[in-house]
Amino acid sequence: MRPELGEYLQSRRARVSPEEAGLPNGAARRVPGLRREEVAMLANVSVDYYIRLEQGRAGNPSETVLGAVADALRLTAAERAHLFSLAAPSQRTSPPPAEVRPQLAAMIQALRDVPAIVVDRLTNVLAWNDGAALILADFAELPVEQRNLTRMHFLDPAMRDLHGNWEQVARDAVAQLRHASVGYASDPEMAALVSELSSASPEFAAYWNAHDVATRSPCAKVLNHPTAGRLSFSLESLVLPADDGQYVMTYTPTDEPTRTALLAAASAS
Repeated sequence: MRPELGEYLQSRRARVSPEEAGLPNGAARRVPGLRREEVAMLANVSVDYYIRLEQGRAGNPSETVLGAVADALRLTAAERAHLFSLAAPSQRTSPPPAEVRPQLAAMIQALRDVPAIVVDRLTNVLAWNDGAALILADFAELPVEQRNLTRMHFLDPAMRDLHGNWEQVARDAVAQLRHASVGYASDPEMAALVSELSSASPEFAAYWNAHDVATRSPCAKVLNHPTAGRLSFSLESLVLPADDGQYVMTYTPTDEPTRTALLAAASAS
């Protein structure tokens, strides 16, 4: 097991109050959240075993034990899956090259009225259509190493203006990146991206160290475009099982003003 398991358990333990767990608060606490012995009691394991689990010395914990700990820590479905992945990380050490199949690139180009991009596990933008270039960024004008959504969220000031709820978008981006980080036992590209952004952005470092995780799910997306104005979309993230970590993100307009603005922007470009 990797050190991240103990860090993750500690972060989740600190988030749960005794009252939420149905325990008396008692004397003043030096740290927020539950004590180790309280988690052990709630999970019906020994205190010594739980301590070894946080220290990464518990061997291969059973699904029953992990499920009980997840229940004690009140984990969401995404957090529970992340815990199981950390306890039994993939043995794959070398991620495959991020290449977009020609058929996939052709598919998103055919979505003329729906902006779409193809993104890999690191949120590198691998392919895009004209609509995505209009509403997000002209990726063709960016150096390849800068075509990364997470990097853009934290290092490109224009992204803060584009997203009115930038802080929530940024937190979600980091939580999704954290979720993707357990896919390989060693991923030098992921490590390099996290190191770069942690050094360049205190906000990224704080969100990353919070150990929050999230999976991608459909959501409403509102963009404050500098020329087209307020644009409203339904955002879908479609996982591509055959492409090892890649997914398609589609932005479907949800109102007539957005559709009209996209047509006008496309005609002017």
